[in-house]
Amino acid sequence: MIILKILRKSEWQALRAEGQSDGAPVDVADGYIHFSTVAQAPDTAAKHFAGVSDLMLIASESEQLSEALRWEVSRGGQEFPHLYRELRLSDVVWAQPLPLVDGVHQFPAGLE
Repeated sequence: MIILKILRKSEWQALRAEGQSDGAPVDVADGYIHFSTVAQAPDTAAKHFAGVSDLMLIASESEQLSEALRWEVSRGGQEFPHLYRELRLSDVVWAQPLPLVDGVHQFPAGLE
């Protein structure tokens, strides 16, 4: 299953340069990397990145993250994927800009 991480462009550039990352400041503070499912990602963007441009959408394959990935109850009683180790560049299946158009983040069409 594809799971998604939203990063600021500078965080993505650091991941690419260093080959791994402890994530965004909220990830470091919480002790794990926050991911969302495809269905959860638009709400995550609206709640945590409202009005923020210059974002990157990072996709990972949940099965490849094995026991380091835990599904835990969070916002609204939903289970969210949390990665309990650094995010590695090798974990990234694809990455692309997440544009902000008229105040709404535009997710790729056909993302499932």
